[in-house]
Amino acid sequence: MGRPSRRVRTLLMTLGVLAVLGMVFTMFAGFWTDWLWYRSVNYSSVFTTTLWTKIGLFFVFGLLMALAVGFNIWLAHRMRPPLSAMSMEQQNLDRYRMGIAPYKKWLLLGITALVGLIAGASASGQWRTWLMWVNGVAFGQKDPQFNLDVSFYAFDLPWYRFMLGFGFAATILALIAAALTHYLYGGLRITSPGARATAAATGHLSVLLGVFVTLKAVAYWLDRYGLAVKSSDFKATDSWTGLRYVDANAYLPAKTILFCIAVICALLFFATLWRRTWQLPVIGFGLMVLSAILIGGLYPAIVQKFQVQPNEQAKEAPYVEKNLKATREAYGINDSQVTEYPGTAQTEDATKLRKDVADAASIRIMDPNVVSPTFQQLQQIRNYYAFPTNLDVDRYMIDGKEQDTVIGLRELNYNGIPKRNWINDHFRYTHGYGAVAAEGTTADAGGRPAFTESDLPSKGELGEYEQRVYYGERTTTYSIVGGPQKEIDYSDDSGEKTYSYKGDSGVNLANPVNRAAYAVAFSEPQILYSGAIGDGSRILYNRTPKERVEAIAPWLTIDGDAYPAVVDGRIQWIVDAYTTTNGYPYASRTTLGDTTADSLTATNDQRAVVAQQNQVNYIRNSVKATVDAYSGEVKLYQWDTKDPVLKTWMKAFPGTVEPKTEISGALMQHLRYPQDLFKVQRELLTRYHVKDANTFLSGSEVWQVPDDPTNKTGDAVPPYYLSMKMPDQQEQVFSLTTTFTPNGRDNLSAFMAVNADPGTEDYGKIRVLKLPTSTTVSGPKQVQSQFNSQQDIAETIRLLRGGDSEVEYGNLLTVPLDGGLLYVEPVYVRGGGLKYPLLRKVLVTYGGQTAFEDTLEQALDKVFGGEGSPVEPPPGEDEGTGEDEGTTPPPTAEDPSVQKALDDAQKAFDAGQEALKNNDWEAYGKAQKDLEAALRRAEEAQSAEGGGGAQSSPGATASPSG
Repeated sequence: MGRPSRRVRTLLMTLGVLAVLGMVFTMFAGFWTDWLWYRSVNYSSVFTTTLWTKIGLFFVFGLLMALAVGFNIWLAHRMRPPLSAMSMEQQNLDRYRMGIAPYKKWLLLGITALVGLIAGASASGQWRTWLMWVNGVAFGQKDPQFNLDVSFYAFDLPWYRFMLGFGFAATILALIAAALTHYLYGGLRITSPGARATAAATGHLSVLLGVFVTLKAVAYWLDRYGLAVKSSDFKATDSWTGLRYVDANAYLPAKTILFCIAVICALLFFATLWRRTWQLPVIGFGLMVLSAILIGGLYPAIVQKFQVQPNEQAKEAPYVEKNLKATREAYGINDSQVTEYPGTAQTEDATKLRKDVADAASIRIMDPNVVSPTFQQLQQIRNYYAFPTNLDVDRYMIDGKEQDTVIGLRELNYNGIPKRNWINDHFRYTHGYGAVAAEGTTADAGGRPAFTESDLPSKGELGEYEQRVYYGERTTTYSIVGGPQKEIDYSDDSGEKTYSYKGDSGVNLANPVNRAAYAVAFSEPQILYSGAIGDGSRILYNRTPKERVEAIAPWLTIDGDAYPAVVDGRIQWIVDAYTTTNGYPYASRTTLGDTTADSLTATNDQRAVVAQQNQVNYIRNSVKATVDAYSGEVKLYQWDTKDPVLKTWMKAFPGTVEPKTEISGALMQHLRYPQDLFKVQRELLTRYHVKDANTFLSGSEVWQVPDDPTNKTGDAVPPYYLSMKMPDQQEQVFSLTTTFTPNGRDNLSAFMAVNADPGTEDYGKIRVLKLPTSTTVSGPKQVQSQFNSQQDIAETIRLLRGGDSEVEYGNLLTVPLDGGLLYVEPVYVRGGGLKYPLLRKVLVTYGGQTAFEDTLEQALDKVFGGEGSPVEPPPGEDEGTGEDEGTTPPPTAEDPSVQKALDDAQKAFDAGQEALKNNDWEAYGKAQKDLEAALRRAEEAQSAEGGGGAQSSPGATASPSG
């Protein structure tokens, strides 16, 4: 094609320079925007500490690797033999020698730089391991086998293993590079006559092999300690760590013997410098490999087969006891109180029991996992607002009394923005507005939540506070605020209100370099030239509470459910955070992602599980974090003042975590025991509630967390918050509760509650009520089945489901009461024209008595009052307005006119459903008219008999889409 013209060459060179500059600026943009963000949240020390640690590890270990490989290549080249008589092999290699001769230095630099870059990049990823090793704090607890502090296994051993792995990699690469260089320059010969290796090559490679075997000896020695944190399958659990009988009596001595053999073998390789022969080292290496097979593999298998298996329980019992003790300590369940509980009422005085219910618990009938659509429908106000799928439970002072409260924030809903464009998405619609709260223990006459904070702007019992929500769980994109473009604040009867952000959160975009960096980082060129950005413009991003805490404290594991609280005139997101390690000796491991999953996390993306597949065997709720919903300010508070892992990270990142004493009294009132930690602990307690090794090994006392009977996902029942009193407590406390069933069965084994109120002395105390194995007490699934199988309840639920109505079961709460267990479950209906659930019935059972009434009080009265009235038909709601028309006494079997009308209504409904299946719209219309007429007759007959009003069944005019 010929040589390109000068103009073309200039153009290509210019394009190349621009491409390089573009790549450099892209890399700079990522670095610069990260620095600006950390500086904006006043945690720049986290960024700099992490950055300098990574840079230091990169250069130190990259340089070490480059020197190790480069020096051995240089040494092998320097030791090359003089070439005299050329064999065919050497003649072929001579072409390569001559080809690389002019570029030897550049080739050496290139190889060393490449291996150095790879090694440095790998080492920089070990910044956590380095910081934990150099800042490690003692646990003050020693393992039972080697009598070493737990910090050795948690902080030291991981770093030693990394160093060992790096040493192996450097030695192997140096050995390969040296061998290739010796071969290229004649120090090693494969087909040439005479000696296969020169004395210099023999000595050089022998030293490298000696270093490799020395490292293997070190590995054998560290493996001895590694047995204390080694995972292995075991009869009682598949997450076993620590030494078993075969480890202590076979593997441990085997590792010690192999260490000695490896040291001797390494000395034989080093001796080759004087002997100039590989005969003894090769024999020694072969013996080491054979010993590894026989002593390290075959011997332990023989011990397991012929000593352990014939009498496993007796052999393993001492080691199981160590595992039991360590696991209970590592997960904070060692102080859990397990007491026997009869499971049946101890008194026959129904009147007394009825009075005791109020003292036993503040029974929450507003399920935060069901009523979010009701909040949405009644309190959304504007389409560009939304509530989370699952609301939260907190405590607030209402009328001078602390009450369990269901609360959610009216956050920004981008899908509801009237017109989607860049300006609307990022400049005009920037924040949500206000909190909405309702009493957890009551509902209004229509089955709706009894709101204590509502409307827009929100007003009620929470007082005055900053209502704008710039940071929230649904706020997943960036906003640019504070500049020329006004924001939509909220709308009321007088019209749309605008606002301009007055906080100092975010990064200032007045600087053109900042604008260019964010234009590149967010792949949005309009940030660079848009007229909507000017003086005062600030960009807000990383706006979910979880994102902000994770970025500021990357060494913490974040709970899957942040929750809002109104504290001192501000909305604060409260985030629970954990410190973990998988290096606690003898403690069994658990996979956090699996353990913290339940029926809610399976159906709700926002309520995520923690750490996914992160395996740990030590966990503490060591940090309570807050994120201001308006300013985005993040504060980390030391919660567990004894946790050595947190103390280690506080040494590594000084000044990032504030002392516990800085937590205000107002904030303390809203802190609670975290759900994910509770889920981890309850999963461990299914096996580790026993303290006897023989019982643990037999597996006779293994429990399981039951599946959620109100949910069809087949996942575990979630834990529930409510204020309640355990048998040994004097008054109600805010608690987190769950139930257990025997492994493979559905009856109840135990009830577990933890004191979730940090304002009490025994916060965090776990109480387990263990039911007798000789009697059968119904578990959640059986109770739900009993509810559904009772004829009168089943008939009422069938009528509730009439037309296009849907029945939703709320949380099945369990409350200990006088030796028995009280079950309460709210039942919601989405019926007629309603698209949101309303509380319609409450199911209650105790001591074999079951009630299904309109209110909790009525259901309790019936259960504890002996023979009650028959089950009532479902109250309905007007299809067009969704407003209740009132309730009436139930029809009785002695009223034939009412019963006849209801029978006709059922026939008409069935005919309508059949017509829908056949797409026979004429028949469907006739059936609907018959249904309306029958229900009208029922209302009139019921009114004539009782003198009260009546209302139609939900869904009486079911639409064809139903």
